[in-house]
Amino acid sequence: MQRVIPFASLLTVAAAALLSGCGVGQASAPDQAAINDATPVPVETSHPYRADVYATYEATAAMTSDADAPVVARVAGELVELLVEEGDSVVAGQVLAKLDGERLRLEMLVARADLVRARKEYSRNKGLHERGLISASMFEGLEFELAALEANYKLKQLNYDYSNIRAPIDGVVSERKIKPGQNVDAGDVAFRITDTSELLAHLKIPQAELAKFQAGQAATIRVASMPDTEFEASIIRISPTIDTRSGTFRATVQVQNENGALAPGMFGRFSIAYEQHSDALVIPTAALLDDDEQATVYVVSDDEVARRAVETGIRADGQIEILDGLSENEQIVIIGHGSLRDGSKVLASSALPDSLSG
Repeated sequence: MQRVIPFASLLTVAAAALLSGCGVGQASAPDQAAINDATPVPVETSHPYRADVYATYEATAAMTSDADAPVVARVAGELVELLVEEGDSVVAGQVLAKLDGERLRLEMLVARADLVRARKEYSRNKGLHERGLISASMFEGLEFELAALEANYKLKQLNYDYSNIRAPIDGVVSERKIKPGQNVDAGDVAFRITDTSELLAHLKIPQAELAKFQAGQAATIRVASMPDTEFEASIIRISPTIDTRSGTFRATVQVQNENGALAPGMFGRFSIAYEQHSDALVIPTAALLDDDEQATVYVVSDDEVARRAVETGIRADGQIEILDGLSENEQIVIIGHGSLRDGSKVLASSALPDSLSG
């Protein structure tokens, strides 16, 4: 008959085996460091990949319009008709409002009547002058009077036309300063027209960074009201003189705004790419350890990691260029390297490069 040994007895035998070779009272707990070294650390890994990287300069500035014109009333009169409102798009020469020009119209008609009379008189006396029946001085007087009346008629025409307040430039009515029925004096500002199709911003460039910039360089801009939209811009000029107070040069950036989404006064963040490396070897910045002024990464091989120094280049948009120290077929730790050291065992899961490039 086979004898059954109780489970408790098995435990006792196992404990005795562990204590064999040890003196009484000298048993020790398992080495925790050894256990930690033998336990794989869960990490997320990726391979270096190829991409175009850009070195960029970031700056913030408010946008303005270079085409911003006040519309001034050139004659006095009561405002009888308002044809546009704030926000309306207008073209140069378009009538924005009409003043009461009846008095000016009548003055123009009087000037035209005087001109017609003078022309007829001049025509009658021209034949007499050719036959020597009137003196030369008298005929010259008629010529001078006719020229003066022609100029006076054109002036009256112009004043009458000025009763129509017109836009001096293409743009948008950014401000209306007059009201229907108001008596407007000559010289009063009636409207303000702003061309918002192209906006300007002035960026301050430090002396040490000046060599990186030039006219024609492309830029982009984002604004707080539309954080997911990127607008095109470019540097159109750089001031040749330095601001002694700030030690910076002024770069003027032109922003394309044909759709009118941006407005003067908006504050934007500008990004200017001053250097491009095509098909560069890059890794996510999360994989990099910047300890002791030496950039390093953890490389995975046979479920173990080794810390390796790398030479880096351009850093932008959540990725960093690797100039030396890695190849495309190597596997690097991107998440979970905080508890790693050389030789640590890891349990790796891969991440797709597209999810890491920002």
